[in-house]
Parts: sequence; C-alpha cells; structure tokens
Amino acid sequence: MIRAGIVGGTGYTGVELLRILALHPQVQVTAVTSRADAGQRVDKTYPSLRGLCDAVFATPDSENLSDCDVVFFATPNGTAMNMAAELLMRGIKVIDLSADFRIKDVAEWEKWYGMSHTSPELIAEAVYGLPEVNREAIKQARLIACPGCYPTAVQLGFLPLLEAGIIDADSLIADVKSGVSGAGRKAEISSLMSEAGESFKAYAVAGHRHLPEIRQGLELASAQSVGLTFVPHLTPMIRGIHATLYARLKSAVDLQSVFEQRYQTEDFVDVLPSGAHADTRNVRGSNRCQIAVHQPQAGNTVVILSVIDNLVKGASGQAVQNMNLLFGFPEQQGLETVALYP
Repeated sequence: MIRAGIVGGTGYTGVELLRILALHPQVQVTAVTSRADAGQRVDKTYPSLRGLCDAVFATPDSENLSDCDVVFFATPNGTAMNMAAELLMRGIKVIDLSADFRIKDVAEWEKWYGMSHTSPELIAEAVYGLPEVNREAIKQARLIACPGCYPTAVQLGFLPLLEAGIIDADSLIADVKSGVSGAGRKAEISSLMSEAGESFKAYAVAGHRHLPEIRQGLELASAQSVGLTFVPHLTPMIRGIHATLYARLKSAVDLQSVFEQRYQTEDFVDVLPSGAHADTRNVRGSNRCQIAVHQPQAGNTVVILSVIDNLVKGASGQAVQNMNLLFGFPEQQGLETVALYP
C-alpha cells in the first residue's frame, strides 16, 4: 500500500484522481490540498466520494505532503515547478498533470506559457508520461510529466505512421475537438455550458500552447522535423476529445495492419475494425483511446480518428497508469472501468 497526495484536489482532474484512486487496492490517499477549502472534508465538497474518502483538505505545503510516497499535481501551470524540487529531495515521487515539465526547451516553454520557469534543472530529468512510448523510462523515474489531453489523442493517432516512415512528416494536420471540461473548473464565460451549448467553434488557430508538446513527441518518434497544423475546437459536450488527423502517404501499405501491430500489446489503445468510426461516447469515463484509420477513395491521404476522455486517458487516468508503472503495480490496476453508456 502506498500513500498518495493530490495537490489541487478541487479541480476536475483532481476529483477525477480521487474517483479513480478511491477504488485502487494499492493506494491510500492521505493528503488532498486546496487553499480555498482547507479544513473542509473532501466528501462535503464532492458527496459522490462519501464513504470512499475521509480526507480533509489541507493547505498546499510540503509538510502536509511529507508522509506521501507519490504526489500528483492537478494544478494550473506554474505550480508544480515551485514545489517539485523539495518533494523530490524528501524522496517523494512526483507526477505532474500540468505542463510544467513537458517541454524540454525551456525558452520554448516560457514563450508559450508566458512565465519564467523556476525549476529548469528538473526539466531534463522529467520523463514524459506517455506509457505507449516511454514505459521503461517511466518505471525508473522520480518526476513524470503527464501529457496533455490534446497531445495524447494526436500523438497516439500519428505515432504508428511516423514510426513506420510511411507518411510525409512535413504536412500533418490535426483537427481536434474538446468538451468544455478541458478548460478546467473555473468561472470563465466561454466554457459555461449555457455559452458553449448549441454552438461549435475553433480557437487558438494562430497557435495553441499544446502545439510544441505535440510536435516534440512526434519529432522524437520520427527522428525528423515535423510540420504540423493543429487547430483545436470547443464542442458542447462535457467530456471527450475527438482528433481527426490527416497525413499524406508516401507508399501503398496495409494501414489497418500498421495500427493493429503497433498497439497489439497496449491495453489502453483499441484499434477499431476497418471501416469503423471512433466515437467519444465509447470511451467516456474510461482510460482507453480508440482509433480508426481510413484511406478515403483509396487515395494518398490517410485519415485517423482518435478519441479519448480528456479527464481520464487525457489526464488523471494516464497519471494513475504512470503511477502503476512507477511502483510496479499491474498497469491496468484501478483503471478497469468500462466506458459509460449512454
């Protein structure tokens, strides 16, 4: 049994961690932090956890986390980088769900996130927590940088093609849609369902801060520079990411076989049968990524459909998957939940 702490327990990814870890047989959540709710029982804020979590919110300082074996940061960008070093010195593993340690180029990170990085010395050490790529490195890590939700769906969709060298890496297109929970649990007019409902829009077309993270991962996979156009959209649903990915084929190949072989041993990537269409409702609440691959009119364009639940495989579920690898637990433990339907 390990002891886990969650910094930022009142956001969507924080409560999703609590939901998943509440039924994990190898984990006891011993610390949950929130400045605003310090001193209040977690299950008062989230009655869905009654009988499953008896923790009380504490202030986010190192002393309140000192008895933990692992600490998850479910916080806005810029928080984990200020606390990670002290926790690591205490021998505590850190799994960061924010973007603080994802991008290896510090100047690039500062450009996209608009702040100075306070722990640049830890960036080189941090392991990018995409298990389907970095499983062995994750097992040996002290500090894990969990991928973002958009980067998870896009990379899992493009990786088999780039690794096989069968697409033109200079002209990739990622047309990606997200539910409103991707904006976080905050009072922001544009993400209110009454504002987003009955509407559909693209945003950050000039450049989204997940772009350098996606490009970094794809370039590592292909060992070459990548030209990527990434356009995110907001859709009137609560959970889900749907990535429609386009690439130009360099040669004729059995695309279905490429994907099935790449992911045949991956428990959390499901390659759908030929001709199928991935649907966000089929992964809602689960840690699975479902992928479908198409070649319209048998031409030289390949279209990949990649769907995930942004709060699970795109955040908290993937964080727990990383934790399982880190502590030698079965990778699927605590994550066997079947998707919700309807």
